[in-house]
Amino acid sequence: MSGARVDRHVTRRIEPVIRSRMLDEPVVALQGPRAVGKTTLLRALAEASDSTVLDLDDPATRAAVEADPVTFVSGPGPLFIDEYQHVPMILDAIKAELNRDGSPGRFVISGSTHHDALPRAAQALTGRLHLMDILPLAQGEIDGTPDTLVARLFAAPASTVDARPSTTTREEYISRVTDGGFPPALRRASPGARSRWFNDYLALCLERDVAELARIQQKAALPKLLARLSGQTAQMLNIASAGQAAGLKARTAENYTKLLEALFLVQRLPAWGTTLRARAVAMPKLHVIDTGLAAHLLRLTPEKLARRDPTATQEFGHLLETFVVAEVMKQLSWMDDITGLGHWRTHDGAEVDLIIERRDGAIVAIEVKAATRVTTRDLTGLRAIRDALGDAFVAGVVLNTGPQAYRADDRIQVLPIDRLWTTP
Repeated sequence: MSGARVDRHVTRRIEPVIRSRMLDEPVVALQGPRAVGKTTLLRALAEASDSTVLDLDDPATRAAVEADPVTFVSGPGPLFIDEYQHVPMILDAIKAELNRDGSPGRFVISGSTHHDALPRAAQALTGRLHLMDILPLAQGEIDGTPDTLVARLFAAPASTVDARPSTTTREEYISRVTDGGFPPALRRASPGARSRWFNDYLALCLERDVAELARIQQKAALPKLLARLSGQTAQMLNIASAGQAAGLKARTAENYTKLLEALFLVQRLPAWGTTLRARAVAMPKLHVIDTGLAAHLLRLTPEKLARRDPTATQEFGHLLETFVVAEVMKQLSWMDDITGLGHWRTHDGAEVDLIIERRDGAIVAIEVKAATRVTTRDLTGLRAIRDALGDAFVAGVVLNTGPQAYRADDRIQVLPIDRLWTTP
């Protein structure tokens, strides 16, 4: 792959889901990283409602709203507000307005800071606000292809196994991983242009957004901490180690990591099923929110990852797992009834990279391998979790870079990774 990968308007799979939620909820809050398309979504929704977007990223608009938030939120809905975290007091004004008219579809708001990280936001609209995650583009959205693998694994797992071989090469997987899913980066035609965009993006997040969220004393250490945490992507989170390498005490490193999570730069994948086995590990894994961003932070180019040496193989394996986790989370963001997501690992060596739990207790388990061939040993974790769960285990999948899809064992199958965004 070369040149810009996105040169058109991308229809987001989550847009009709937002419209549906507006029929039920007084306030729908879209949260996610900067530059993933929240503003574009708001504008599309506003246009369909013959309304406009109140952009609080604009200094003049922000100042006017700060002076008189009640006036701006009064009147019939729906009202669309972008980057609401810049004026948290607007949530109190929305609450007062909902006390007068709490009908569905009154407000759609968006923010680039995790809602729970805003103290006033956590209180003002309790019980009246529905949160939805807006994430970087999924591969299916980029390519314009179906990306329904997770839904099909729950509904009809046998339908995901087919005889058609994958044609995606290792080099193409590397390219997709290092490109990531941020629309502005994907519109850049050269690696140098994408690198400059990521530099500017990080500067905006770590300088302006952090300053608005919290007062920190060791601001210069934040980029170092983020780089060290990026080196742990798809691995067990060790904040103390990352903090020490960045010159931070353990408690400070923990607080700063929470800031990075609040800005949707990194995320913790919790341990799942710690009560399933006494020897299950309770530590979370860390994943950078986007593999294009992770590759930039780690200075990993496609050329470096394509080398056939142990270091490059290991680095690609970690990025590939984060890539798959991100693609799955994007698919989950437009699905209903998913109640749990995590990884599973025991002290005696059984592990599964991703466990997805549906409201009714049904489980889909996913293991990620960068190799083109799956061995019997690669099935160990899936077999262990299947045997422990019994009928609740719907499907287990080993996603790998090989071309073939086949049934490997009872309720366990092997699939090419590109099945996440292609349907035979």
